[in-house]
Amino acid sequence: MMVPAALLLLGVLTAVVAPRLLARADWPDREPVVALWAWQCVVAAVLLCCALSMTLSAAAAWQAVRGHVFAPAPRAVVDAYALGAAGPWAAATAVALASAGLWSGAMLIREVLRARARRRRRRTELLVRAPLLPGEEPAGGRLVVLEGTRPGAWWLPGAAPQLIVTTAALRRLKGRQLDAVLAHEQGHAQARHDWLLHCSGALAGGFPQVPVFAAFRDEMHRLVELAADDMASRRFGRLTTALALVELNEDRGVFGPGPAPQAHVPQRVHRLLAPPDRLPAMRRLRLTAAAALVPVIPVLVTLVPGLRALG
Repeated sequence: MMVPAALLLLGVLTAVVAPRLLARADWPDREPVVALWAWQCVVAAVLLCCALSMTLSAAAAWQAVRGHVFAPAPRAVVDAYALGAAGPWAAATAVALASAGLWSGAMLIREVLRARARRRRRRTELLVRAPLLPGEEPAGGRLVVLEGTRPGAWWLPGAAPQLIVTTAALRRLKGRQLDAVLAHEQGHAQARHDWLLHCSGALAGGFPQVPVFAAFRDEMHRLVELAADDMASRRFGRLTTALALVELNEDRGVFGPGPAPQAHVPQRVHRLLAPPDRLPAMRRLRLTAAAALVPVIPVLVTLVPGLRALG
């Protein structure tokens, strides 16, 4: 009964090696969309290793589970997994991994509920600061302008997403800079970056001692901004997008010598002003395909004994 142990070892190896390889690579900043896909595949592979190991461990520990998992399989396939030779650790492993899975689901639900509560609170504040006029119907996807002395622009996701812009931002943004900001926020909405942030935040919050999940959360926050910057710059130019970023964040202290809550903004501006060369299309395709193969490896490891038994 070595397959569950091999899957756990593979999951640990993936969680340790893959983030280091991605951190050392020079292409994630050049191709943030591909990097987002690669990170999702890495985390999916780690979770899949745990799920498959839990399933086989439970099948080894309890006959009822084994009957459901291997119901359509020939007798030779069942014997190839040597389920009867499993020790007492099988039940403990299955229970521990199942508990971790339930905890992950609970953390994701908590993250989603908190996000919805924040959205409801922000929408309530928005109605207070920008009430509907008599006879005016709420319209989704519209631009809402708020009185404010601080430049700001943000996308409020939900069933009726809205772009919020303060009057200070309108005074500062010149020419097509407002269009670039709108395109940036629309890029977040179209790619559903909020769900990536929810999932990464749930894993990092539920398992703070696991470095791969913390790195996943941090990279998601950084890469989604780079991907949205690229979408805006392709439509309105890199200089226009960079100037819009500067105008929105100049008063926040992010360009000073000290640390700031949005310290990634200067790097984003520099990347827009001195853009790295994009990877060739074939290399992007190869990287995408290679990342997609990472979650396939645990499935192949799981099927090897059964395929051997079938000859």
